[in-house]
Amino acid sequence: MVLAFLLAPVSPAHAAGDVPVPASSFAAKGAGSVSAADKDFVIKVRLAGLWEIPASNMAQEKSDDPKVVNIGKSISVQHVVLDKFDREVAKKLNIDLPAEPNADQQGWLGEMKAANAATFDQIYIDRLRAAHGKIFPAIASIRATTRNDSVRQLAQQANQFVMTHMTLLESSGIVDYGALPTAAAPTQPGGGPVPVDANMVAAASAGRSGIPGASTSVILLVLAAALVAGVITTMRIFRAR
Repeated sequence: MVLAFLLAPVSPAHAAGDVPVPASSFAAKGAGSVSAADKDFVIKVRLAGLWEIPASNMAQEKSDDPKVVNIGKSISVQHVVLDKFDREVAKKLNIDLPAEPNADQQGWLGEMKAANAATFDQIYIDRLRAAHGKIFPAIASIRATTRNDSVRQLAQQANQFVMTHMTLLESSGIVDYGALPTAAAPTQPGGGPVPVDANMVAAASAGRSGIPGASTSVILLVLAAALVAGVITTMRIFRAR
């Protein structure tokens, strides 16, 4: 009965309308090699739950805003599910998990404990929104590179949970976006995240011409030959007349 409650979609997600609902199943077998980055990711997912669950429980106890109370309830319940997935993966892959938050996380929890009803909401929303923003790109990196099916599925699930939680936190209307870190400047402006080589440029040029595999110089030569052939044909017609 308790597990069914934990896996059921929570009401704030439905109330917001555009809040994604995390998946509630996990079936990966643990096949594939495990990198140091994979292990670090599994540990970080565990650490996230170790501080965000008690922080979100505090939100339900200390906040006077029903919206923040519901956000805390949703995040706490969903992190219990994600933590269960994470511990399953760690067991399959023989990864030792921490049993308590790290020093920074304990500091954030202490800050929330010391806050009163007037200051708690801003601290809670901003600390969790910043934390989710930091782990978001890390999840994408693991999802794109891991060779292990359990880590891959955990990253897939974690991505959905983090998306949900960021959307919920932002639905509070009090996120201090100005305090969030900005993205690093690109090393090659305009290059984009997708590597571009000569073959890709040639393919793009051919696509614009409408002739697959043709370069600009070849197209010009074909057009010139066609023009000469047309002139010769026209001259022959006039001579015949």
